[in-house]
Amino acid sequence: MTAAAIAIDWIIGDPKWPTHPVIWIGRLIRILERKLLTGRQSPKQAKAAGIVLALVTLAVSWGVMQVIAAAADWIHPWLGYAVSVWFISTTIAVKGLKDAGMHVYRPLVEGRLDEARKYAGYIVSRDTDQLTPADTARAAVETIAENTVDAFVSPVVFALLGGAPLAMLYRAANTLDSMVGYRNEQYIHFGWCSARTDDALNYIPARIAGLLMSLAALVLPRLSAVNAVKAAAIFARRHPSPNSGIPESAAAGAMGVELGGVNYYFGVASERARMGWKRRELQPDDIKGAIRLLYATSILVWAGALIGWALGL
Repeated sequence: MTAAAIAIDWIIGDPKWPTHPVIWIGRLIRILERKLLTGRQSPKQAKAAGIVLALVTLAVSWGVMQVIAAAADWIHPWLGYAVSVWFISTTIAVKGLKDAGMHVYRPLVEGRLDEARKYAGYIVSRDTDQLTPADTARAAVETIAENTVDAFVSPVVFALLGGAPLAMLYRAANTLDSMVGYRNEQYIHFGWCSARTDDALNYIPARIAGLLMSLAALVLPRLSAVNAVKAAAIFARRHPSPNSGIPESAAAGAMGVELGGVNYYFGVASERARMGWKRRELQPDDIKGAIRLLYATSILVWAGALIGWALGL
């Protein structure tokens, strides 16, 4: 089931249909936010409201998916299988992540820096209007590496553990974090539960991803599996996130570049943890290198899932 879902994502990707589950999850979050976040709450009240937001969103996402999968299976087992495969594929975004990276890569190599900056701004939260070509490439590489966990390894892990319902619960948690999990004035208390839930759910998958990316580096030219492992062991802990530093440092070590450095947020400089060893300057082609690492990682998992299915595991 999971192998089929990965293959569907490779081929179809993440179509922006009005019926896409993430769109409906996002609408649910906004409806609940309007009802729960009044702006007149104490920090403790805002945190309690945020806990309600997370619990309701996760419960509804899991419950609705459970009902849909069970109803389809009741009609016919093959329909149940097809429905579950399709919905699992919507929680995976390998092709979508590749497409986002290539939207930055193409104008960057063609010298259209403003366009490359614009597309980089769609996938990162930092200021992008003054990025150098190297920093524009870095933004894309960091996003692809970090989201190897969120967009692939984590949903696959939860799909293997609990089918489409658990994969959808994970996607709901990740959507909560992307919408309210910010440490700004509006969400620092209200989004606390959403951010911590996403961290908890990604904790083991992030470490699995680090190992998988290191294994993938073994089969890709000009990448170093040994340095991927070393970089993850040395640099990951410096990242402010308990999880994101692992795939980013593994990618940096494998590719022989340094990620992290100075970013600007609303015009204010922020020094981000530096990961990897700067053996050379980042180039636009490193975006394609990060994409190849992502796809090699997904192929390893797909092959493992296919073998497990063939053996009846």
